Amino acid sequence: MSTYTATIRWTRTGDGDFVKGQYSRAHEWAFDGGAVVPASASPHIVPAPWSDAAGVDPEEAFVASLSSCHMLFFIDFARRDGWLIDRYVDEAQGVLGHDEEGRQAMVSVTLVPARLMKARSTWAATSTGKFAVIWWQRMLAGGLLVRHRLRPRPRAR
Repeated sequence: MSTYTATIRWTRTGDGDFVKGQYSRAHEWAFDGGAVVPASASPHIVPAPWSDAAGVDPEEAFVASLSSCHMLFFIDFARRDGWLIDRYVDEAQGVLGHDEEGRQAMVSVTLVPARLMKARSTWAATSTGKFAVIWWQRMLAGGLLVRHRLRPRPRAR
């Protein structure tokens, strides 16, 4: 078992009327490896000047964490099966909406990975489909409670 930590820091500034919701949502995320990430509420949810569009919002971070996890698994599974991965880009997208009970929730995440790989074995391109099924099954078994999709990116010609 592993434990992961993040320290979230926010300080109220003197701007605005806190009671009326007029306060900055800008804050920072600090991680054990030393990375510090500027963060904020999404400008789609909290309008400027009370949000900072330059900061990563929790919804973006959620989508990025799923995409990053998928990439790391994919690259390692591909390596094990004899593929050489040169580059991986995913233009992932999450949709914030309402769940069946009317609560605001991240209702779907779509990963759109583009992988540039060279075969070092005779293993067929079905690896992508097999991998996607394995990864999503593991995510669901681990308690991921968001509807999810993996949409293959059209091949570049």
